[in-house]
Amino acid sequence: MVKARSAPDVTMLMCTLVLLTIGVVMVYSASAVLAFHEFGDYYYYLKRQLLFAVLGIVAMFFTMNVDYWVWKKYAKIGLIVCFVLLVAVLIPGIGVVRGGARSWLGIGSFGIQPSEFMKIGMILFLSKMLSEQQGKITLFTKGLLPPLGLVGIAFGMIMLQPDLGTGAVLVGATLLIIYTAGARMLHLSYLGLVGLAGLVGLIIAAPYRLQRITAFLDPWQDPLGAGYQAIQSLYAIGPGGLVGLGLGMSRQKYSYLPEPQTDFIFSIISEELGFIGGSFVLILFMLLVWRGMRTAITAPDTFGSLLATGIVGMIAVQVIINIGVVIGMFPVTGITLPLISAGGSSLTLMLTSIGILLNISRYAR
Repeated sequence: MVKARSAPDVTMLMCTLVLLTIGVVMVYSASAVLAFHEFGDYYYYLKRQLLFAVLGIVAMFFTMNVDYWVWKKYAKIGLIVCFVLLVAVLIPGIGVVRGGARSWLGIGSFGIQPSEFMKIGMILFLSKMLSEQQGKITLFTKGLLPPLGLVGIAFGMIMLQPDLGTGAVLVGATLLIIYTAGARMLHLSYLGLVGLAGLVGLIIAAPYRLQRITAFLDPWQDPLGAGYQAIQSLYAIGPGGLVGLGLGMSRQKYSYLPEPQTDFIFSIISEELGFIGGSFVLILFMLLVWRGMRTAITAPDTFGSLLATGIVGMIAVQVIINIGVVIGMFPVTGITLPLISAGGSSLTLMLTSIGILLNISRYAR
């Protein structure tokens, strides 16, 4: 029997709110020059970030106070809606192209990314599915292939946009759920080799992805082309030193570093706040992930444990990929830093997901 609700995990909540506050401040610092150049308004991106931050906080406190097993009832219909949205975004005239990817549904500057909805939709459905079929996951055909098939279809549709970064986060988070549910390592290892071969095929099939790989290995081979973003990111991080140039004093945000308020906002943090500021942000993320995994371990039922694992995995994988790209460890993928980067649906849904995680923490043993 599930015990009565207690207070949510205060450490997790405080880490979330502090990261969100840092994000609002740094979005303004990184985007003010760009916003004035594009829209004649220094506060354009700041106002958008505040709007979605408020919407996200409202959604977070709502899901934090709704018993998490309620979402189990809507997991199937939610996944169907997510697939419908992924189909719709691929239709010319309906899907909106931004940054070279047909990833958006909306009008003008406001829109939603169906792939963001798919991440939480898939996490909810797999948590429900695997919690109801405990034991089957050790069977390759009847247990492991069905959830992996769903993930593969979703990943394929996201790659048609194309959006490798979001697809990688989806796969990483869902594989963590499947492993936690009891999948055999031997099966996952074989499938990992197949996935690696598929990834090589995807890279070869798209010349721009191959350019990103070669630029990752040696960005100075093409400093004004494929290697430009990686080089400019390192030019931002290097001068930051220990304490940084000072808040608002970034040089790279003056049209040198592309997307300083989204994909490469950690570069601006490191430039303005230095090693100390960047480390503080990373420590907050590690605390958030640690408390999230503690919630997953102490959840009162399998559904809650798998759901918490998936949400924490989504956060951790996204942070690892974003920071890895910024410091030159991974090829450029175009993925935001959770709670920090400028965003609409991505920020709102991330806060909504953390609200679910906080609700699970209220029932932790």
